[in-house]
Amino acid sequence: MGPIQRFKKFLGWRSAPKPHITLNDEYYSHLAPFRLPLILTVLVMLAGTLGYMVIDNFPLMDAIYQTGITFTTVGFGEIRPISDAGRIFTITLIIFGFVVFSIAIGIIAEVVKKGEFQKTAKERKMLYEIARLKQHFVVCYHNEYTIQVTTHLRSNHIPFVVVDPREDMEEVAKKYHYPYFVSAEPHTEEGILKSHLSSAKGVITLADNIADNIATIASVRLYESEIHRGQPYLIIANAKSSEDDQKLLKLGANKVVTATKLLAQRINAMAARPDMENLLQEFLYKQDTPLDMEEAKVSKTSWLALKKIKTARLRDVANVTIIGIRQKDDKFIPMPNGETIIMPKSKLLLIGTSEGIAKAKSLIRRKEKPEELRYV
Repeated sequence: MGPIQRFKKFLGWRSAPKPHITLNDEYYSHLAPFRLPLILTVLVMLAGTLGYMVIDNFPLMDAIYQTGITFTTVGFGEIRPISDAGRIFTITLIIFGFVVFSIAIGIIAEVVKKGEFQKTAKERKMLYEIARLKQHFVVCYHNEYTIQVTTHLRSNHIPFVVVDPREDMEEVAKKYHYPYFVSAEPHTEEGILKSHLSSAKGVITLADNIADNIATIASVRLYESEIHRGQPYLIIANAKSSEDDQKLLKLGANKVVTATKLLAQRINAMAARPDMENLLQEFLYKQDTPLDMEEAKVSKTSWLALKKIKTARLRDVANVTIIGIRQKDDKFIPMPNGETIIMPKSKLLLIGTSEGIAKAKSLIRRKEKPEELRYV
């Protein structure tokens, strides 16, 4: 470790992470047209300096200074007496300076007119900002689903990057308030690297057709194995039918949302238990809610296995309520009573504060009955 790195470490400075694709080659290629006026400027300055030194015996610094004020036509005048030959040389130097200046202005105007340099500079800046994100979601493809999903992600302060191959992504991002976006196919190496998937929490793929969702899921799982990621990505996808739902799950999606099925479930919940639906709408689907809802798995060795719900007394100890049980065969029991037996490998659906749920999970994982429950 060098002295600069040690000094930064001592002060607690951290270098900003760099994107996997920096666009440096493209960025500097747009600067290539400026090489000609730069070379001409250096040559004119060199020729002018030598000319003043040879013609009128100027010292080096005086020759450089006289060349500079003459070349830029600032009009400071002569810093030393100049001979007639020197004045002719000065006129020639002014003409060359005007020519070089005109060439430079023309090149700058051409580069600005094309707009490629500004476009690359903006994208490069965006990639560096995306590289700073941690535990963000990569949302694939822009459509009506994306607009609604990103609205909720943004309101809950969850970082995300929208990836879509369309060329007008900048205008789309401004219209729908996407803070970060990438114009590329999500399943390609370019889309994966530019969205900085390596530091992401997961992927939400919302393509209008199943083929794009399949390609995205396969690419993400392959990339996951290539980088030897310890924790698998959370992949959420949408589907139009139950057949597509099963395909995506088999390919590696963690969750698949079918619009018709989700709509039917919500309507059924409203019809059967309107009060419970209103409660969930009020507390769970709003920003900054004090309540949370999570599943806790009951292992074979848990002290709660084969015990009744009332034995857990989670409401007394952690202020958490069991509002459902998902059995090993995926059968769901809503609002179980205290006499319901908790089977091994089942999952308890808990509702309460984040701190309460964390405490309840800790109690459920223990092999022996916790001391806290023996005196409740």
